Amino acid sequence: MNEEPKNRTNTVNQQRAADSDCRILVQLHEDRNDTDAINKKESAIFKSLGCQPFVSSFEGYRFSSFQSDLRAGINVALLAFPQAMAYALIAGLPIQYGIFGAAIASVLGALFSSSRFVVLGPTNATAVMLMGAFISLTIPEEEKLTILPLILVMTGMFLIVAYTIKAANLIQYVSRSVVTGYITAAALLIISNQVKNVLGFQFDGRASTFMDICYWTIIGLPKTHWPSLVLSFLTAGLYWALTKWLKFLPNVAITLLVMSLVCFGFNSMLDSQMQIATFAAFQASDWKLTLPRFDLALISQLGSLSMALAFLSVLEGTSIGKSLAARAGASIDVNREMLSIGIANIGCGLLSGMPASGSLIRSMLNFSSKAATPLSILINGVICGLGAILIGPYLSYIPKATLAALVIFLGISLINSHSIRIMLKTTRRDQIVFSATFLAALIFRLDTAIFFGTGLSIVLFLRKAAMPELVEYSYSGNGMLTELKQGQERAHPEISIVHVEGNLFFGAAELFRDQMRRICMEKDLKVVILKMRNALHLDATAALALEELIRYMNDRGRHLLISEIKSDVYRVFKASGILEVIREENIFRDDVDNPMLSTARAAKRAKELVDDDKAKVTIFA
Repeated sequence: MNEEPKNRTNTVNQQRAADSDCRILVQLHEDRNDTDAINKKESAIFKSLGCQPFVSSFEGYRFSSFQSDLRAGINVALLAFPQAMAYALIAGLPIQYGIFGAAIASVLGALFSSSRFVVLGPTNATAVMLMGAFISLTIPEEEKLTILPLILVMTGMFLIVAYTIKAANLIQYVSRSVVTGYITAAALLIISNQVKNVLGFQFDGRASTFMDICYWTIIGLPKTHWPSLVLSFLTAGLYWALTKWLKFLPNVAITLLVMSLVCFGFNSMLDSQMQIATFAAFQASDWKLTLPRFDLALISQLGSLSMALAFLSVLEGTSIGKSLAARAGASIDVNREMLSIGIANIGCGLLSGMPASGSLIRSMLNFSSKAATPLSILINGVICGLGAILIGPYLSYIPKATLAALVIFLGISLINSHSIRIMLKTTRRDQIVFSATFLAALIFRLDTAIFFGTGLSIVLFLRKAAMPELVEYSYSGNGMLTELKQGQERAHPEISIVHVEGNLFFGAAELFRDQMRRICMEKDLKVVILKMRNALHLDATAALALEELIRYMNDRGRHLLISEIKSDVYRVFKASGILEVIREENIFRDDVDNPMLSTARAAKRAKELVDDDKAKVTIFA
C-alpha cells in the first residue's frame, strides 16, 4: 500500500528533473543561437564596412596564430616608432605627426587591406615628396600644419575614386626606370637636407631646390655647432656597429636611447649657448581631430601634389604587396590596396598624421616575423598609438643631430647601385627615362618629376610600339617561304609577300601606310599579300590607313590580298567596312590547324590575278 505513493512520487521527481534538463538544453541551444546570431551580425557589420579580408583571415584562427601575430606586431612597432619620427623630420613636420601617422595608417590598413604583410604608414618616398613640395611651394613653417589635412584628404579621395573605377592596372605603365630615378634623386635630397641638422645650424635663406640646399649648406659651414657634430659622429659610429654585428636588435631605437643619454650628459656640462638642440615634447592632448581647410585656390594649388602622392603611394604599396604575396604563395587584390591606402590617408589627414604608403622595410620585417593575419599590423598600430601617448612627454630628450644622422643612413640605403647600373646599361630608352627623371627631381618639384618621368616613359614606349616590323618574303624553289635580304630580288617580281609583326594601333597607322606605299611603288609589282597573323590591336585609325592603301593600289591596277586573318581583326574589317572595299575573295582567314594554308590560298589567288607564265608560284599547304 505504501509502495504505490512512493513510486508515484519518484516518477513525478524524475519527470521534473527531465523537464529541467530539457529546459536547460533548450536554453543552451537558444544561447548558442543568440551567440551565433551576434557573431554573424558582427561579421556582417565588418563586411558592410569593407573589412571582408580582415574578417576572413580569422577563419580557423588558433592561439599559435595569435602568438605569431603578437610577436610580429611588437617587432614591427619597435622599428616603426623611431622610423616614423625620422620620416616626420624628413618632411619638415613635428615628429609626433609621424608617430600618429604610423598608428592610424597601421590600424586602418589592417582593417581594409587584402595583404597580411603590407604595413602602411610614413615612408621615405612620400615624406621626401612632401618635403620637396613644401620647399618648392615656399610654404611658411606656420602654414604647413594647416594645409596638411587638405593634402592628405585629397590624396585619399583620389585613391578611393581610382578604386571605384578599378584603375589599379594603370600602375603597370610606370617603368622601373622612373621609380629608380625618382628614388635616387629623393635620396640625395634627404641626405643634403639633413646635413644642416648634423652640423647644428639652420639656413639663413629659403632653399627651394637641391642646388639651393647645397648652396646654403656651404654658406652655413662657419656656423657649425661642434657639440652637435660630435654627437652626430658618435651616432653614426654606434648605429654602424649595431647594424654590422647585432642586426637582429631594434638598432634605430637603441641608438636613439643611448644617444639621448649621451646628449643629456653633454648638455649638463655645456652652457645654455652651446647646448645641443632637442625636439619638443608633446602630450596626448595634441592628438586631435584636424579638419581640412577647404579653399578652391588652395585645392587647385595642391591638386598636383595630392595626385602625385596618391600615385606614388599606390606604386609603393602594390609593388611591395605583390612581392611578398608571391613569396608567401598568396595573392593580393591590387584594387583593394588602393582603397586601404586611400582610407589610411584620409584617417591621417583627420587625425594629425602624415602621408601613408606601404613601407618596404616594415613590411619585410612583418613577413620575416611570420605574421599569420593582419592582426599583427593592427597590434603594431596600437603599440605605436600607446607609445605616442606614454612616451611623447619624454621626446624632448632626443637630439635633432642624432635623428638627422640616422635619417642620412636611411637616405644612403635608398641608393641602389645595382638597379642604377642596370638602368644605365640595358637599353637607350631606360637610360633616357632614368636620367631625365633623376635630373627633373633635382631641378623641379618631386611630384612634377614623377609625372614627367612617367609621361616620357609612356611616350618612348608608344614610339617603339608604333613601329610595326614589315618583313618581305618570297617563295623558294621548293615552295617554302624565305625572308628577302636587303637588296635581294624576289624570285617572282609581280608578287610580294609581306609579314606584318607588331601593333597596328593609331600610333603605328601612318608609319605602316607609308612603308607599304614604298613597297607598292615598285615597277613590276602587281600583287601584295599581307600576312597578318601577328598584327595586333588593329583600331579605327589603322583601319582607315589600310583602306587608303587598298584604294591607292586599286587606282594603280594593283591588288592587295590579306592572309592569316584572325577573328578579332576580321571583326574590325567587317565593322569598319574594309571588307566591302577589299572584297571577301581577297581575304583569307587563319587556319589554326594548318597555319600556312591561308597564305597558300592567297598565293593561289595571286596567281589568278597575274599572268600564269610569268608568275610561277608554287602552292603549298
